[in-house]
Amino acid sequence: MSAFVRELFQFMRARRKFWLLPLVMLMLLLGLLMVFTQGSVVAPFIYTMF
Repeated sequence: MSAFVRELFQFMRARRKFWLLPLVMLMLLLGLLMVFTQGSVVAPFIYTMF
């Protein structure tokens, strides 16, 4: 996993695609939100936001 992250940062640095960093972070946060709220009481409220 760390090799993937390292390669992603090298790609962004080499190609000057720093605008990808906020998109990657947002997708990571949304994924973590879905994983952690899947079995909780808050899940129906999270799903209505999207």
